[in-house]
Formats: sequence, C-alpha cells, structure tokens
Amino acid sequence: QVQLVESGGGLVQPGGSLRLSCAASRSIFSFNAMGWYRQAPGKQRELVARITSGGSTNYVDSVKGRFTISRDNVENTVYLQMNNLKSEDTAVYYCHALTVLPKINDYWGQGTQVTVSS
Repeated sequence: QVQLVESGGGLVQPGGSLRLSCAASRSIFSFNAMGWYRQAPGKQRELVARITSGGSTNYVDSVKGRFTISRDNVENTVYLQMNNLKSEDTAVYYCHALTVLPKINDYWGQGTQVTVSS
C-alpha cells in the first residue's frame, strides 16, 4: 500500500513563504506523475502543480511565478515551495501520485492546512 505523508503547512502572513513536503513510501519514479492539489472551503479540489516522471512540470495559472514543484529522488520526496502567498491560497493541500499501468491508480496524502492571514 502506498503512503504519502505531507508536512510543512501552517499559518503565514500574506507575502510570506512555506514549503510543503510529501514523502512517499516507495520510489517516486514508480509513479507516472506526482502533484499537489488544494481544496478551499466550499470549493472543488483543484490541481496546483504537477511533476511527471520525466521531470515536466505544470501549474495552475494562479500560482505561476510564485510556486515551484520539485523532487528529491534519493529521499523519495516531492516539494512545493510557495512564495508570495496570498489569502486566496488558503486551503488544505493534498499530495497526489498517479500510476497508469497496469491500471490507473490514484494515491492521496492526508492533507495539510495552509492558512494565509494577517
């Protein structure tokens, strides 16, 4: 069973920074892609950033230029560096991993709260 364990959430003032970590229980190269989603109260869960096994990245428009997704292949960890945080970034952030063979499987972390407030 795959486990994804997030850490790094918390309370930060607008303009501040946080780094989220997602530690996987197996090699991150075993996943076709890993990413971060977020869900704010009353809103649907949305994809924030994703990195493929080949290293390609993509971001939702609202975080481009502020957030960076990266990975540590030795530590089997994916990071989300969040800079210049805004109140609208407040949400529960979930780590996600995807495999497509032999069938599509989605794996989720437990979520970590990020609150941006003065």
